[in-house]
Amino acid sequence: MTQTQAPHTGIDEVDRTFRAMASQVNLRVVGPAGQAAAALTAAEQVFRRIEASCSRFDPTSALMLANADPEAWHVVPPECYQAVAEAAEAHRRTGGLFDPRCLRTLEALGYDRSLPFAAGPVSLDLPVPPARATAAAARWQPGLDPATSAVRLGPDPIDLGGIGKGLAVRLAADELRHAGRAALVEAGGDCHLLGSGPDGDGWNVAVEDPGGSDQPAAVLRLADVACATSSVRLRHWQVKGRTVHHLIDPRTGGPAHSGLVAVTVVGPDAALAEVWSKALLLAGPTDAAALADRHRMAALWIDGHGQLTCSAQMEPLMVWRPDRDD
Repeated sequence: MTQTQAPHTGIDEVDRTFRAMASQVNLRVVGPAGQAAAALTAAEQVFRRIEASCSRFDPTSALMLANADPEAWHVVPPECYQAVAEAAEAHRRTGGLFDPRCLRTLEALGYDRSLPFAAGPVSLDLPVPPARATAAAARWQPGLDPATSAVRLGPDPIDLGGIGKGLAVRLAADELRHAGRAALVEAGGDCHLLGSGPDGDGWNVAVEDPGGSDQPAAVLRLADVACATSSVRLRHWQVKGRTVHHLIDPRTGGPAHSGLVAVTVVGPDAALAEVWSKALLLAGPTDAAALADRHRMAALWIDGHGQLTCSAQMEPLMVWRPDRDD
């Protein structure tokens, strides 16, 4: 998870906090213009619309109605259509590492509802499901009809949680782009930082320590860019005494055991940063480094021993890390 840290220096700010898409969402506008209040409302409505159409926890959402009969065509709201289309492109771009066809696995592991992770460890008395590797099947190629906003998902139902949240961050940031001198959208580890922050020298973004300490793993200084983190720290639970988590590796059909526990990616778009943060975590340390290098990606990754490594593109964005504390 990433968390913005902005000093309050007397500069006028307006903000809004609410829950959506199983995350706390923070919106902030620095030096607000006259339309800032309306822009904040519009940004919140973005999250509400995407949650309503893409939630897998609501059986009446457009996504779950399509999932109920995934081999049929379904006309869906524009937000759901866009999320499915972008998920298909992300699947292609990552060579299948990003694969939303994990819904059956998540449900079999008990994550068929929004589990109360914040309340402490969750333990479910369920049989451990057999692994089902979607990567062994044909490449995911959903039917997409932009003229009618119709999709055909089949044969497997899908989960749009991560890419849906990244899309919401992107579209909400668009609503705040002219609301003030600077603005941010932050939703459970995904954020978009508009302008150069409260003091004009960038936004400070703390990368959460996946080990759970109060000290961040690193602090980044960012401006006019998006940032996303995938981590196994928060959304993990016990099934018959076995620890599982929500990041499913399509190559094995089970929770990833790549050697990495958290990945943060910085880039121009929150949805794409979310996709690559998950793909690099699934890839593991060596392949994550190769992928980051090949795509000239600003990324950092943390292994199970707490060792942090970053790409060449991430290095100049990092203003603090514990092993370089002066």
